[in-house]
Amino acid sequence: MKTTLFSSIVLVTATLGLHAQVLQPAGGGIPGAGGGAPASPFGNISGGGAAPAAAPQQGAGAGLPAGGNAQQKPQGGGFLGKDVPLFDPGTNLMTWDGKSWNVTNNEFFQARFEKYLDAPEETGADDKAYQAIIRQILDDLAPGNQSVRTVDDAFSLLPKASNYDIDAHLCDALADAVYSAWRAQNQGARMDQANVAFQEELKKHEWNAQVISQGLTMDAAPNARNKAAQDAFTKNENAKRDAETLPEAQRIAELNAVIKKNQLQKELNSLQMKIEFQALIVQFFMQRRFQHVLMATRFYRAVFSDGDDKLNMSKKTDDLFANTTGMPPTVATIDSMANEAIRDVREGVQAFQYLVDKNQLEGASKRLAEAFTVGEYMPEVRTLPREEKQKALKFVQQSNQLVSAINVKDYTLAESICKQLEVTAQDFDNSQPMAAIETARTVADLHIAKAKNAMVSGDKATLEQELTAAVEIWPRNPELKDFTTLMNDKGNPAEKALIDFDTLLSQHNYRQIYDDKLRFIAAVTLDPKRADSLKKVLDQMQKIETALAEADIRSKSGDYAGAWEAAEIAYRDFPDDSKLNDMRATLTTEAPDFVHTLRTAEDLEQKDEEGSSLAWYLKAQKIYPSSQFAHDGIDRLVKKIMPDPSQPSQSSQPSQSSSQPEG
Repeated sequence: MKTTLFSSIVLVTATLGLHAQVLQPAGGGIPGAGGGAPASPFGNISGGGAAPAAAPQQGAGAGLPAGGNAQQKPQGGGFLGKDVPLFDPGTNLMTWDGKSWNVTNNEFFQARFEKYLDAPEETGADDKAYQAIIRQILDDLAPGNQSVRTVDDAFSLLPKASNYDIDAHLCDALADAVYSAWRAQNQGARMDQANVAFQEELKKHEWNAQVISQGLTMDAAPNARNKAAQDAFTKNENAKRDAETLPEAQRIAELNAVIKKNQLQKELNSLQMKIEFQALIVQFFMQRRFQHVLMATRFYRAVFSDGDDKLNMSKKTDDLFANTTGMPPTVATIDSMANEAIRDVREGVQAFQYLVDKNQLEGASKRLAEAFTVGEYMPEVRTLPREEKQKALKFVQQSNQLVSAINVKDYTLAESICKQLEVTAQDFDNSQPMAAIETARTVADLHIAKAKNAMVSGDKATLEQELTAAVEIWPRNPELKDFTTLMNDKGNPAEKALIDFDTLLSQHNYRQIYDDKLRFIAAVTLDPKRADSLKKVLDQMQKIETALAEADIRSKSGDYAGAWEAAEIAYRDFPDDSKLNDMRATLTTEAPDFVHTLRTAEDLEQKDEEGSSLAWYLKAQKIYPSSQFAHDGIDRLVKKIMPDPSQPSQSSQPSQSSSQPEG
C-alpha cells in the first residue's frame, strides 16, 4: 500500500507541475541512425526502443524493470527499499531500488487506455444524475455555504450517490467515516458530562475529608520534655486521623483515576477517528477519486472543528511526502493537490479537443494520455465523445505498429506506416523513424555490395560474413532478397541452400527456414546432421503454426480470450517466433481484462499469496470458463491451500488458513 501511495502521489504531483512527455524518442536501434525508432504514445510498447540516459538493455520487455541503471546505487534499507523512489517527468521513468519503469509503458496501461478509448461516453441519465448529486454535496460543504443544516443535507445525499455503479460505494465509505466520527464525538460529550458529575462528587468527598480532619478531638499531649512519649503521641494521633479519613481518601483517589481515564479515552477516540478519516482521504487520493477527496476534506473540517488537519503518519512517510510534494502532509495539502489535479485534467481535455479539431493527433494523444493518467474518473474525461477518442485510438495503434515494425527491423513496413501517419496526423514528426530507415538501407546496401564483390571473387567466407551482417540489419530488405535470388540462379542450388540454412540456423531465424522448407529438405538429404537440425526446426514450427491456426480460428469466431490463450501456450515454449509474437500482442489488446486478471493471478502465485491468487484465478475463469491456465492455477492452489489429508507427507503438517481478499 505504501508503494501505491507513493506512486500515486509522485505521478499526480509530477504531472501537475511538469507535464510528462508521453511520446519519447527511443535510443538504440540502428547504429548511426541518430536516435532509432520513435516511441508510441505509451512509450516503447514492443520493448525494442531504449529509454533515455540510463537506458534499459536492448529487448527488455516494456513495463518491466530495466536492470542496468548504473546511476541509481542502493543506499540501504528504508521505507520503500534501498533508495528513495524518483520520478522523471521528462521520460515518464520511475526509478526505485536500482530499477526503472515507464509509468505509461506497460501492457496494463496500454490495455486500460485503449479500453477507455473504445468505450462510449458516459453521458446517460444515470451519469448526469450522479454528477448532479456530487455537485450538490460539494456546494453544501463549500466554505461559504457550510452550516449545520447544509452538512446534514450533504450527509443525507451520500447514500444516494453510492447507489450508482460509477461510485463503487465510495460514498458509503465516506458516510461511514462521518457517522463514526459523530458517534465518537457523542461519546466524548457523554464522558464530559460524566466527568462533571464526578467532579461534583470529588468536591463533596474532599470537603468531607477536610471536615473529618478538622473535627477530630485530640487527647492531652504528654510532657514535652519526654521526647519518646511525645513521638508516640504524635504517631498515634496521625493514625487516628488517617483511619477516620481513609474512606474519603480512597474515594477521592478513585474519582481522580476515573476522570483521568475518561479524559484520556476521549482524546484517544478523537485521535483514532482522525486517523481513520485521514486514511480514507489518502485512499481516495491514491485512487485518483479527486471529487471524493474534496468531499472528504470538507466533511473532515466540518466534523473536526479544532483546526488540527495535520496528517498523522510515521516520520519516514512524513518526510517522503514533504520531499515529494514540497509541502507538509496536511488535509489542506491533499485538498489543494486534488483541486489542482482537477484543474489540470480539465485543461488537458480542453487541449485534446482543440488539437483533435486541428488534426494534430500526436499532441492530442499525449494530452489525453496525461489527462487519463491523472484523472481517469473525472467527468471531463469520462464524457469525451467516442468519435473524438477513436481518432486518437487510430493514431495510437499506428504509432505502436510503427514501433513494432522498427523493433523487428521491418523497415519496409515502417516506411509505409510513416507515410500513413503523415496523412493521419499533421503534427507527426517522421524525422527519427525515417533516419533509422535510411540509415538501415544505406548500411545494408553497403554490406550487400561487399557480398557481391566477394561472390565474384569466390571469397565464400567474406560472402557469408557480409550476408549475415546485411540480414541482421534488415532481414526483409528487398535488395537482399534480389541478391539471394541472383546467387541461387548463378550457383549450385543445393550448396546455396546449405549456406542459407546454416546462416538462418545460426540466427535462430526458424520462421524463414520454415517458409522455405522445401528447398532445405532437398538440400540436407545427404547430410544427417543438418537433416536432424532441420527436422527439429520443422517440428517446432509445426507446433507454432498449429497454435497460430487455432488462435486465428478462435479469433474469427469472437473467442479472443481463447485465441490469446492458444497463442500464449505456444509463446511460453517458443518466445522467439516473430509471427507468434505479433499474434499474441494483437490478441492481448482484444482480451485485456482476461489477460490482466490472469497475469495478476500468476504474479500473486509467484509471491506465495495463495488466497489472493486463487481469487484472481477464479475471476479469470469467470471471464473465460474454458481457460486452461485458470483451471491449472486453481488446481495447484487448491492442492496447496487444502492438501489431501490422506497423504502421509502432509498429514503431520499444521493446517494453514488463507485469508480471502475483500470483494
